[in-house]
Amino acid sequence: MATDTVTEVFEEHRPVLMGVAYRMLGRVADAEDVVQEAWLRWSGADRSDVREPRAYLVRITTRLALDRLRQARARNEAYVGPWLPEPYVTDFGDAVPDTAERAVLADSVSLAVLVVLESLSPLERAVFVLREAFGYPYAEIAVTLDRSEPAVRQLAGRARRHVEERRPRYEVDPVERRDLTERFLAAATEGDLEGLMSLLAPDVRLIGDSGGLAPAPVRVIESADKVGRFLGGVMRKGVSDATFRLLEVNGGPAFLVLSGDKPDSVFQLDVADGRVQCVYIIRNPQKLLSLAVD
Repeated sequence: MATDTVTEVFEEHRPVLMGVAYRMLGRVADAEDVVQEAWLRWSGADRSDVREPRAYLVRITTRLALDRLRQARARNEAYVGPWLPEPYVTDFGDAVPDTAERAVLADSVSLAVLVVLESLSPLERAVFVLREAFGYPYAEIAVTLDRSEPAVRQLAGRARRHVEERRPRYEVDPVERRDLTERFLAAATEGDLEGLMSLLAPDVRLIGDSGGLAPAPVRVIESADKVGRFLGGVMRKGVSDATFRLLEVNGGPAFLVLSGDKPDSVFQLDVADGRVQCVYIIRNPQKLLSLAVD
């Protein structure tokens, strides 16, 4: 296989490999490292027996991500405050034209689902990602993980039950979610606390992630009154030289707060029945590096 062809084949499958690695790890930088390592393995391998490059590359990427995920467990145990995935800018574009497939991919990369995936074992997470997000057959997953097919089916069933028990139990309307995100941002930037409060569900939750490296709640805040008071304090304090940018992260609308040209925080909302059910705030500067403005 010519060098140009080797590169072209890898680049063709890079989005899938990045999608697998990120869903496995919840960290953009780690996922990029895994994909780079997969490229090194691919470019240096004997490819004479490789009949399906995509399957081969997904197998390499999954195994590398599994190794890194096992190493990351100890790091997460020492994390300060709630943990949220690193924001991942998603734009499926024309690559995923089917509405149903797009919805599955968006859900599998959502903050809420990725938080639940953190509680799975590494093998359960790998099986869930390959089966539920990308639709791989059990037999192919078994080869990828070097496990028997019955064992993979058992892992898949256990992981699916775990996720279903813990994931949010409301349907997300993309149009409604974007509308509430824009109204939430408008109320916040105008200092309209009453307008902001009107958007919150009575049992709304606020989850902030700073890793102890920036001001943020160290516990989950619950109820409209407490969340409203916290957001009111944030609005009064403000961010120096703040600007705001709407973007799509983790399959849904969000807004990036910039202080000058540096990312300060990312806000994303889960919504249902016309109200905000959960507010996610990511302020860990290490998790905002990929959102830096050139």
